[in-house]
Amino acid sequence: MTSLYWPYWLAHYYSFLEVATIVIAVLILISSLDDLFIDLWYWSRRLFRKFTVDRKYRPLTARQLLDRDEQPLAIMVPAWLEYDVIAPMIENMVSTLDYQNYVVFVGTYINDQRTIDEVERMRRRYKQLHRVEVPHAGPTCKADCLNWVIQAIFLHEKTHGMTFAGVVLHDSEDVLHPLELRLFNYLLPRKDMIQLPVVSLERNWYEWVAGTYMDEFAEWHGKDLVVRESMTDTVPSAGVGTCFSHRALQVLAGETQNQPFNTDSLTEDYDVGARLAKVGMNAIFVRFPVEFRVLRKSWFRKPYESTLKMPLCVREFFPDTFRTAFRQKARWTLGIGLQGWEQMGWNGSLANRYLLFRDRKGVVTAFVSILAYVILVQLVALIILRQSGLWDVSFPTPFEANGWIKYLLIANGIALGWRILHRCYFTTVLYGWQHGLLSIPRMVVGNFVNFMAASRAWRMFLVGKALNRKLVWDKTMHDFPSTDLVAAAPRKLGSVLLSWQAINDTNLQTALDEQQTRHMPLGRILLSHGWLDDETLAEAIAFQNDLPRVFDVAHKAKASLLTDEFALRWRVVPLGLNEEGRAQIAVASPLTAEGLQQISDELGSEPVQLIARESEIVAQLRNVNAIDGQSVPNAKAPLLGDLLIEMGLLDRDVFSRAMLNYRPQHHGRIGDYLVDIGVLPRATIEQAVARQHSHYPTELPA
Repeated sequence: MTSLYWPYWLAHYYSFLEVATIVIAVLILISSLDDLFIDLWYWSRRLFRKFTVDRKYRPLTARQLLDRDEQPLAIMVPAWLEYDVIAPMIENMVSTLDYQNYVVFVGTYINDQRTIDEVERMRRRYKQLHRVEVPHAGPTCKADCLNWVIQAIFLHEKTHGMTFAGVVLHDSEDVLHPLELRLFNYLLPRKDMIQLPVVSLERNWYEWVAGTYMDEFAEWHGKDLVVRESMTDTVPSAGVGTCFSHRALQVLAGETQNQPFNTDSLTEDYDVGARLAKVGMNAIFVRFPVEFRVLRKSWFRKPYESTLKMPLCVREFFPDTFRTAFRQKARWTLGIGLQGWEQMGWNGSLANRYLLFRDRKGVVTAFVSILAYVILVQLVALIILRQSGLWDVSFPTPFEANGWIKYLLIANGIALGWRILHRCYFTTVLYGWQHGLLSIPRMVVGNFVNFMAASRAWRMFLVGKALNRKLVWDKTMHDFPSTDLVAAAPRKLGSVLLSWQAINDTNLQTALDEQQTRHMPLGRILLSHGWLDDETLAEAIAFQNDLPRVFDVAHKAKASLLTDEFALRWRVVPLGLNEEGRAQIAVASPLTAEGLQQISDELGSEPVQLIARESEIVAQLRNVNAIDGQSVPNAKAPLLGDLLIEMGLLDRDVFSRAMLNYRPQHHGRIGDYLVDIGVLPRATIEQAVARQHSHYPTELPA
């Protein structure tokens, strides 16, 4: 009996699907008309400016940025479980920024020891870095961490009797442009909030989930934020690449009991932008064209480096798996769409309310798009079933009775084509035509990510309300690009030390001039003048050469692994084997190719070089038999060979060649050896030894 009725049940269900199709199509049309309005506004504005503003005013140039005197700026970075990316981010930031007058504040939690260790390691290296400890366990929320960082910034101003012109917000995965702080410096204090575009670093063609971020941010920050600023003169903060003037922070802190960021919101950046607009602060979304070195990833060839002109922006890697992507977007949807609706309501001008509608429509349209896919699949299946002759029962349908439905579907089809065209265009501008084409299928992937994000956001919001539960930082683990992706330039020791603010320009130039005449390593010259401490020098050399540091060399030394001859010749201290069974050596600076080859032959394999402080290396080499032969001065005294070079009594190349044949057990003291082979007269050696003792007297026991 059931088999007789199934065709009629199917016919009823088909009629239901058609009605559902009409409802979904109407919702899609409303959303499409909203998007069309933004698109038309964008292109109208672009054409208008092309024939008016762009002709009347000269564009801002990099020279204008560089000519502006540097104002003090602060950079704040909230960090919860960022131990894997925070160190390379800080290293890249300091080596990249073309700016000197800034201080970095990194906020960490007391129960996140691994992140604390990484920040402390960087703090020993960079004088402009401060770690701010959140005095309670995490995670709380990003706003809470930022509020503690802000308090540290205010305290720093009070302690040092100065005022930061602006405070810049960044995350621990951000890749910065050299001119970023220069641009902020140029616009401050005229602007109270400055927002840079945010874009995704380029991904491989097969990374479709991560690719959706490339497409969406290219269009959002290439079009939507431009329109938003021109419609209302307000800009939402993107959470990174945002600079707040000192006045803006004071106003925010004053109205919230010294808590500038809203701890009841998971999108404190969006919230703070709306609050600044409410009190009439002057915000701007900046699109300043600059050149980037980017790593292009093609279908047909290996990744290659290219130069691209695009707006100065913050670049980063976004999540590359479906789960991490929808969890991150769920936080955005919850904070902007649901918490923003609840906390901010519908206020402001008509244009502002319209933009609030655009921000919040995603909590509904994310479901509409997936329902459209589900209905479409079922309708196609039933049409195929009917065409095959297996099912031929049908009832009068709205599609047959109402001709306007056909035009509704045609309109939606045209709107879809228009939407695809825009997505392809903005993606192609930043990433090339190949990613532009890939953005079409990635739109489908993005719809499913957004659907899961909206579902999770609604669940978190409703459960939080039902259980009166405070929402906390929903952590997304981050990646930081390797140096080939950010196209890092070769590092020079002087440039590294300048960027770390370890020395000033005057002292560096004096040392470089002295280096030309004395033929000494730059680091030793800086040490000899007291312009640099050997801990900072060791950190700089390690950073410059991408080598690890080693501490407490005296307790780790294994003298038996290497003869005195090679230890003295190449100034190395053997340290034993690492976990992989490879020999390790401590050096004050990387070995030359010849030195590395000789040490490798002696040890049986190429060792791992670890950078130690110069004073630690010298202290260990003093233990080598007959190194100086006289009573040994204190540990701060240079070795005899170094002192002869420093005094200009011996050329470094001559000394190095002489040391190639030096055998401590056979030749005895280095001074005697240099006299015996005719390199220096006895009087010169005695002069150097006398200076060694007069300038560095022997330390008395405590």
